[in-house]
Amino acid sequence: MGLDIRVSKLEGILAAAKKAVVVSHHSPDGDAVGSTVACGLYLAQRGVAVTLVLPGAMPDNLNFLSPAEHPILIHENTPEAVEAAIAAADTIICLDFSGLSRTEYLEQPLRESRAVKVLIDHHASQETEPFAEVIATREVSSASELLFWILMRMSDVAGDAKRLPIRCLEALYTGMMTDTNNFANSVFPSTFEMASALIAAGVDKARLYQQIFNVFSESRMRLMGYLLKDKMTLVPEYGAAFMVLSEAEKQSYDYRPGDSEGFVNLPLSIASVRISALFTETPEGYIRVSLRSKIGTDVNSLARDYFNGGGHVNAAGGRLHIPVDAVAAYFLDSLKKHFGR
Repeated sequence: MGLDIRVSKLEGILAAAKKAVVVSHHSPDGDAVGSTVACGLYLAQRGVAVTLVLPGAMPDNLNFLSPAEHPILIHENTPEAVEAAIAAADTIICLDFSGLSRTEYLEQPLRESRAVKVLIDHHASQETEPFAEVIATREVSSASELLFWILMRMSDVAGDAKRLPIRCLEALYTGMMTDTNNFANSVFPSTFEMASALIAAGVDKARLYQQIFNVFSESRMRLMGYLLKDKMTLVPEYGAAFMVLSEAEKQSYDYRPGDSEGFVNLPLSIASVRISALFTETPEGYIRVSLRSKIGTDVNSLARDYFNGGGHVNAAGGRLHIPVDAVAAYFLDSLKKHFGR
């Protein structure tokens, strides 16, 4: 049952670990936060001194996951503490990204670290050179699901999820639930096996759903209405829809990290729309690209060929380094080239 994953090398790495850093990507989503917290709590249970790290701020609705005894350090807020932890670590576990460049300003400290590095990821084309071990597959919903199956095969867990801390299980469920848009995208048979095992082990899925999806601000709701009413553009000839959100518009709606999470899925409710794109200007000056599609339409190749990214067939992302007012024309041109008409 589940995934056939070999963990013997990872077992050896973790057996030798004394000080570990667990890190995920910039602009962290639920999967990044969930897998980071779950991995950190598992390592702490093994007696490892662990530091949880994210390059940038996480969405407010995920703050409840940060363990009080191992609070997540945000590099943007405490760069000295984070870089000191990386320099002192003998083991670094990287989750939910395919290359160290996804950690932004943490890339150089991570590359310079002499720690044994492990990558656990569910995207395409992983960077392998910096890592002593890479465990990767695209045949899972999320990094959290992949981590779950890895933990199930560790000798101290031996397939019994109840041997893991309940907060670890909740973090794993959160990562899987958010990355699948509550079981709407990138779901495999193993995903439902994971969910069943976590619920049987004590995870309250209704409480987690409430905590994650029903705690947003009024300003976020109004931003969503603004995007749908005034910013959503349909491109009927390609079955596409897109929205562009500028930094100025974000500020006018008191934008907080994570406020636009899930917005890209909304246009797919329209019968004629097969591809949905959300382009979000960032404070750093680049454009964050989110792509979603219905079954039968591949946005992974679109992200890879035109948006410096990739992902899954129906859920992918990337980034652009162009002015925000040039995004619409660029997207239309990419659709024309992609579809050859």
